[in-house]
Amino acid sequence: MVLFLNNTGTQVTEFLMICFPGMQDTQHWLSVVLAPLLVLAIGANSVLLLTIQQETSLHEPMYYLLAILSMLDIILCLTVIPKVLLIFWFNMKTISFAGCFLQMFVMNTFLPMESSTFLVMAYDRYVAICHPLRYPSIITEKFVIYAAIFIVFRNLLATLPTPVLAARLNYCASNVVENCICANISVAKLSCGDIHLNKLYQFVSVWCLLGSDLMLILLSYCFILRAVMRLQSGGTATKALSTCGSHLILILFFYTLLLVFIFTNKARKKVPSEVPILLNVLHHLIPPALNPIVYGVRTQEIKQGIIKILKYQF
Repeated sequence: MVLFLNNTGTQVTEFLMICFPGMQDTQHWLSVVLAPLLVLAIGANSVLLLTIQQETSLHEPMYYLLAILSMLDIILCLTVIPKVLLIFWFNMKTISFAGCFLQMFVMNTFLPMESSTFLVMAYDRYVAICHPLRYPSIITEKFVIYAAIFIVFRNLLATLPTPVLAARLNYCASNVVENCICANISVAKLSCGDIHLNKLYQFVSVWCLLGSDLMLILLSYCFILRAVMRLQSGGTATKALSTCGSHLILILFFYTLLLVFIFTNKARKKVPSEVPILLNVLHHLIPPALNPIVYGVRTQEIKQGIIKILKYQF
């Protein structure tokens, strides 16, 4: 649908999402994988949030940070995946102009928020292992509040220009988005104007936010590893590494999948266009599905809390 502005041009008022251009007849089969993963992600994160809320033994800063991560995961899943499934199942490909840029805003803001949460959690583990005697005085509930404020405002201010710049462009030609989601460049390239500023700002903001987070996380774990190697007791060292194992696994998976998506997106001429689109969708689904499972399995306190709640319910 378009709204006529004058005799020389029209303005797009909605977009048509075609997901995978070369798989229109078979793309709906992807829902066989996406739908169960969505149920798993929402269900597992909801159980984790409920467990942290109900169990007083989990009312500690480390678990509050995990609750923040779960809330971000749920928001990212519900922003992207239900629309993708509607396209696959009911051919509901249209999305309003405002809805598209709202989705773009949430994706561009909450994904770096998740990265920042991993950074704060890495700092939490660094203090716990490298400065255990000072941990109770540094990692407090007030620290979690300040960390939450930092996570929200740092990423909100840095990423808000991305959807704003894209929304200000003049969309006077095609409204067909060759993607499952309203990714910045996929939408901006449909405009009749110059999008070099959009590309530049997204590139700089992504690498400044996620790149700085990743470097600081790796630095934290270098200090942690050095501190663990100095421990005299082998059992203590093993326990210390185990407490960080689940966190490190999820961080590596989160950034590896993101980096693969970025590089395949840049190499579109050598990689089928469907590959970066699929990776983008999966990056909004697989980490949210894995996060609560890995923490639930590897963290004894959470596992016991979940078992207690399940016994109480059934």
